[in-house]
Amino acid sequence: MPKVLPSFPVSGLFAVAKPSGPTSMSVVNDIKRLVVTSRIFVEEDKIPKKPVSTSTKRHRYTKEIVKIGQGGTLDPLADGVLVIGVGKGTKRLSEFLDCVKEYRTTALFGCETDSFDSEGAVVRVAPWKHVTRELVDEALPKFRGEIQQKPPIFSALKMDGKPLYEYAREGIPLPRPIEARKVTIHNLDVKEWIASDHTFRYPTKKFTDEQKAAVEKALHGIEDQVKVNDEPEQADDTVSATACVLQMKVSGGTYVRSIVHDLGHAIGSAAHVVTLTRSRQGRFTLEPESEKDVACVPWSVFEKALADPGERDADGWTEWERAVIENLEIVEDKHHHNKKDT
Repeated sequence: MPKVLPSFPVSGLFAVAKPSGPTSMSVVNDIKRLVVTSRIFVEEDKIPKKPVSTSTKRHRYTKEIVKIGQGGTLDPLADGVLVIGVGKGTKRLSEFLDCVKEYRTTALFGCETDSFDSEGAVVRVAPWKHVTRELVDEALPKFRGEIQQKPPIFSALKMDGKPLYEYAREGIPLPRPIEARKVTIHNLDVKEWIASDHTFRYPTKKFTDEQKAAVEKALHGIEDQVKVNDEPEQADDTVSATACVLQMKVSGGTYVRSIVHDLGHAIGSAAHVVTLTRSRQGRFTLEPESEKDVACVPWSVFEKALADPGERDADGWTEWERAVIENLEIVEDKHHHNKKDT
């Protein structure tokens, strides 16, 4: 049943199911090319007559047409819920930074990377053949509830105005320890035990001895253990290292990569993220379970429209516009809201 919309244009929130690969910003920019041409969000006399480019020259122009933003970046590797705000909807995006989120992630044991995921370079390899589901299940309780979590040194968080990853790469000692953050892990369980039946492999990028020394220097005097030496098991290229899928519900500000990395240490191994899916962000979800849940628009719908918007239906909407309308949360301005309440 199509939802009844007020007069156009409107401001609103919707979510896209971001694919793994592109950056969140590139996804937003691509969607913006469509949004600025739609009477859902733009007055008809302001819709550009020519196709909209994402080039820098056109950025200011499109910004004047309509504002658009996202409610919490996903790493390029990650897929799943990316909340988009248009018009006055951009003012509501901050709500999604601190809301409860749900993730599914695949952890691959025996290897640690600088970024804590498969996009990074190998920092250290460690034993993994002793890792069992029972061992992981025994370690998980210490990661549940309210915990103190340290963001990775290879992150964009700044200390004295300098990103942490620059200290690590340049071998500059950190001015002080990385501050642990209080986060809440509501649920954390093994969803699937893959063991070695998979095709995941360690990254081919390696940390050089020089780079390892730089990290040790950056962390010197702060971390209890600053050595990043390898402790490899006997190499066997025919055997895949153990992996498992973790499912979790967490508070805003939680680093899923850090949970996987710290879990590797807790079981006497190493680990990094090879897949990451945000399955829920607040009320937006990949799999709606109740009337309050809002589904995501598949990325393929936007991708298809960018290549060819297609024919309009009887109501004058293209396929992508209809998909957005069906999953759009309208944000009314104060004037409309008060009028509705009186």
